[in-house]
Amino acid sequence: MPTGTTNDTPRPLLIGGEFRPGGTAPPLDSINPATGQLNHRVAAAGADEVNDAVACATDAARHKAWREMLPPQRAGLLHRIGELMLRDSERFARLQMLENGKVWAECVAQVKSAATTFRYYASVCETLVSELTPSRGNYLSMTVHEPYGVVAAITPWNSPMTMEAQKVAPALAAGNAVILKPSEITPSTALELGRIALEAGLPPGLLNVLPGTGATVGAALVEHPGVKMVSFTGGTASGRRIAEAAARKLMPVALELGGKSPHILFADADLDAAVEGVAGGIFEGSGQSCVAGSRLFVQRSVFDRVLKMIADKARRLRVDLPDASGAEMGPIASFAQRERIEGMVDAARAGGAEIVAGGARPSDARLDAGAFYLPTVIAGIDNRAAIAQQEVFGPVLCALPFDDEDDLIAQANDSAYGLASGIWTADYKRALRIARALEAGTVWINTYKQLSIATPFGGFKDSGLGREKGLTGLRLYQQAKGIYLGL
Repeated sequence: MPTGTTNDTPRPLLIGGEFRPGGTAPPLDSINPATGQLNHRVAAAGADEVNDAVACATDAARHKAWREMLPPQRAGLLHRIGELMLRDSERFARLQMLENGKVWAECVAQVKSAATTFRYYASVCETLVSELTPSRGNYLSMTVHEPYGVVAAITPWNSPMTMEAQKVAPALAAGNAVILKPSEITPSTALELGRIALEAGLPPGLLNVLPGTGATVGAALVEHPGVKMVSFTGGTASGRRIAEAAARKLMPVALELGGKSPHILFADADLDAAVEGVAGGIFEGSGQSCVAGSRLFVQRSVFDRVLKMIADKARRLRVDLPDASGAEMGPIASFAQRERIEGMVDAARAGGAEIVAGGARPSDARLDAGAFYLPTVIAGIDNRAAIAQQEVFGPVLCALPFDDEDDLIAQANDSAYGLASGIWTADYKRALRIARALEAGTVWINTYKQLSIATPFGGFKDSGLGREKGLTGLRLYQQAKGIYLGL
């Protein structure tokens, strides 16, 4: 599989509409997780670049041309960005595939999803309204919504294109300037987004891209007095640190964090369809999804049957190079992440868990150089086991039986997380009853991982704060102001 250029000249940062050839931090190595080879190097920002980017973004956000730009004009820019993403879809897809190992078909689908996000917020931008509030005196009162100014968007490595679009599009639609800090593992699609935003005519400084580490760039952005709002997707531990820093600044944050989502299967469900949904929910993207259905609760009367079905499905999944024809699962996005997954599975095995399928690297010698790991199914544990409570962020499914609704709900909610959940049953009254009882921001019934940019998304408990997507996802990047006109 081609690995891209190995040119030693690092790919540049984007600050104030200009691509800078280097940053003050050591450059990042972009590694292909399917081969272990170097794709290319990317310049990394340090404190100086953060200061420069905040200054440029502040000027751009305050510029009269942006502040007073009419909604149809702003919408036109967003729509053009979406069009250019589709035009360059193969380039975007390839960059993501080379950096995080998702299979080609999923990468292509995610480019289309990202483009749709820009087009959706273009439409929202054109149709958004302010409100006249009920008068309680001799005045006219209204509510208007205004941007924060400079927003820092910090995105993860598992689905960089969709996460970047999901933050940048609504933040720009809301009238802000954005500083995008992509994961150091997957910096290149963010730089491409910056390039086409300029080509689309977005004024310089409104989208800046600063690759770098979370400890250096992420922390500096969160602490910087010129950054007025932070949107972060990633791990719960990092989210807590961001929330603590934001509290000291009295700065609003949006945090989409970890998950340990319960996937529930009743005996009356269409078992074939359910098993397909369960497999897609945990093994798609090598399980590296915040909404991965990693805890499978099966009604006891069909537990053994379903366990065999899902284990057989896991063994049949084709793990291969991400651009190989028919590949269903590629590598883990980094070698360090594979080591973490292996450590958690090995600890579960040592603690008495039954590894029903997987639990090892593939035996295919063609894959030895990559960060591959087999789809894994674990049984013989209870819901309090570490492997059932901690987010693995890999293709690891924990299967557990339940006896009745009360038992199910108690187990499903017995988690620090509350991001997503799934229910499979023919009884819709029961499905809706359980959906209301589950402590999760999203509940899927007889489907899984269906996502709409028009539907608010976020988590309960340790899975985060705030809601992205939909109209709510634009208002997230604005603050309300009341205006009174005396009559």
